Amino acid sequence: MKKTAVFLTLLLVSTLVFAQKGRITAKELNEYVSFLASDSLKGRKPGTAEINVAASYILDHFKAAGLKPMGENGFQWFEIVTDVQLGERNSLSFNGSEASIRKDYIPLSFSSSATVNSPVVFAGYGFDIDIDSLKWSDYKGVDVKGKWVIVLRSDPDLDNSDSKFIPYSDIRSKVLTAKDKGAAGVLLVTPKGVEKEDKLMPLVVENNEVTAGIPILNITRELATRILKKNGISIDSIDRAIIASKAPNSFETGETLNGTADVVQKREKTANVIACLEGTDPVLKNEFLVIGGHYDHLGFGGTGSGSRMPDTNAVHNGADDNASGTAMVMALAKRLAPEKGTTRRSIIFVAFSSEEIGLLGSKYFVDHPPVELKKITAMFNFDMVGRFDKEKNSISVSGTGTSAEADSLLKPLETKLPFAVVHAPDGYGPSDHASFYSSNIPVFYFNTGVHTDYHTPFDDTEKLDFDAEKEIGDFAANIILAVDNLPKALTFKESGKKEQAGRSGRKLKVTLGIMPDFAGTEKKGLRIDGVTKDGPADKGGMKKGDIITGINGMTVGNIYEYMSRLQKLKHGMTVNVEIIRAGKNEVLVIQL
Repeated sequence: MKKTAVFLTLLLVSTLVFAQKGRITAKELNEYVSFLASDSLKGRKPGTAEINVAASYILDHFKAAGLKPMGENGFQWFEIVTDVQLGERNSLSFNGSEASIRKDYIPLSFSSSATVNSPVVFAGYGFDIDIDSLKWSDYKGVDVKGKWVIVLRSDPDLDNSDSKFIPYSDIRSKVLTAKDKGAAGVLLVTPKGVEKEDKLMPLVVENNEVTAGIPILNITRELATRILKKNGISIDSIDRAIIASKAPNSFETGETLNGTADVVQKREKTANVIACLEGTDPVLKNEFLVIGGHYDHLGFGGTGSGSRMPDTNAVHNGADDNASGTAMVMALAKRLAPEKGTTRRSIIFVAFSSEEIGLLGSKYFVDHPPVELKKITAMFNFDMVGRFDKEKNSISVSGTGTSAEADSLLKPLETKLPFAVVHAPDGYGPSDHASFYSSNIPVFYFNTGVHTDYHTPFDDTEKLDFDAEKEIGDFAANIILAVDNLPKALTFKESGKKEQAGRSGRKLKVTLGIMPDFAGTEKKGLRIDGVTKDGPADKGGMKKGDIITGINGMTVGNIYEYMSRLQKLKHGMTVNVEIIRAGKNEVLVIQL
C-alpha cells in the first residue's frame, strides 16, 4: 500500500507538470457552446442538415488541434429511424362503412404493415395474468386466432397508484399477449378514464425500430361503439361494467373488419465524429483512452422527442445538454494536443450522435470500434457539465467503482479544487459511458446535475458558468493524464448492474442479470450487451453477444417482448432460455 501511495504521489506531481503545457479557457468553451447551441443549428437533431454542420465544425476543430481523423475521414456514419409516416394504403371498413384515417383510426408507430380481413373480438384490457394473487384473463372463453381484437388501454384500477395491473398495462405488452393468443391484429381504444376527449394517439417515432409483427390500429371510442352496435352496448358502458365487477368481460362482436395498416419508417444517416492523438510509448500507444460526449439534441421538440414541454414547438438549443460536454471534448483535444510527444497512450476523441434517442451513437461505436475494443482501457464521458450549482458547490464523477484505481487517482487531484467531487461508483447510467461499461471498460462520467431547463427550449448558452466549466476541464485533464501515465491499464471492476428497469421506469419483479440491447439492432431476437457477474444469466452460462430468441417456449423478438416475458416469471423459477450463439441455436437452463 505504501509503494502504491508513493507511486500515485509521484504520478500526481508529473501530471501537474504536464498540465502547465496547455490550458483550457472559459472564452473558448463559450465560443464552442455559442456555435453549437445557436438557433441556426435548430437543436442538432440527428438526421438533419444542421447536425451535420455541427459535426463538420467539431471535426475541423479536431484537425486544427493536430488530431488524426479516424473512420471515414473523421466520420463514423450509421443509420437511424428519424420519423414514421402514414403510407398510402391505410384503410378500415366494416358492414359497408369506411372509416377515416386520422379521424376514426390511426396505426401506431410500431405497427407492422399488413392487411387483415377477419371477425372482431372484444378482449377487455387485454390481460392474461396468472401470478401470485392476481389472476385475470381477458382471453378465457374466446377464440381470437386469426382475428382482430379490441383492447382497452391502461387497466381497470386506474385510480390506484399501487395497482397490481400496472406492470402489465404497457401497450407493447398487451400487443404481445394478443399476438401470443393468435390475434391477427389489435384495435386499441383509449378509455374515458385515461383521456376524456375521444382523440387518437399521435403517430410519433420511437427510439426503437422494432415492429409488432401484426397491424396495430388506435381507434376512437366512437368507432369502437359502432363496431359493438350489434351487441347493443357502447365501449364506455362495457368499460364501466368491467371496472365495477373487477372481472373480465370478453365476447365475439359479430362484426367483421377489413383493415390495412401502412406505416413508413423514414431513415437518415448520422455520424459520430472521431479523431485520435497518437501516443509515444512503443507499447502503451497501442492502448486507447476515449474522451467523449454527445453533440445531438432534440431539434424543435414536440411529441415523442423527449422534450419536457412536448406541446411547445421551439428550438431546443441544448446548451448544457450537451453542447457543454461537446465543448469540453473539443477543449480537451486542444488542451492535450500539445502533449503530443509526451502522452504514452493514444487518445481517441469522439462526439457521439443520437444519444438522446437511446445511446445509439456510442453503442454503434462500441459495436464497430475504430480499434480493437479490448485495446480501449478507459472512457471519459462529459454530459451536462455547464450548469455548475454554486450552492451545492460540487460535481459528480460516476463510474469510480468500475476500476480498482479510480478513487486513489481522483482523491489527490481533488485537494485544491474550488469545489467538491462526489464519487458515484456505478458504471451504468443514462449517458454514453454505459455503452463502454457494458463492454467491461472502466468509465468516468462527469456531470454537474440536472436543472429545470433540462430538455426544454430554455437550456441556453447565457445560463452556463464557463469559468466553473474551465475548472472542471482542468481537473478532468489531470485525471486523464494520470490514467495515461499509469504503467498498467486500469483494472476493470463491475460496479452496479448492467441493466435497468423497464422503459416505464417500474422495476421488474425478476431479472436475468443482463444489459439488453435497447437500440434493437439485432433482427433475430434480443442481443445481450452485458452480463452481470454472479447473476442468474451468468450462472446459467449466458454470455455477452448471445441473442435471446425465446423464454420457456415463448418468442422474444425485441426488448419489449423480453420485458413482457419477465413480468410473468417468479423468483425461484427455472426457465429455459433459447439463444443464438455464434450462429448456432442453444438452450440455457437458468435459475431465477
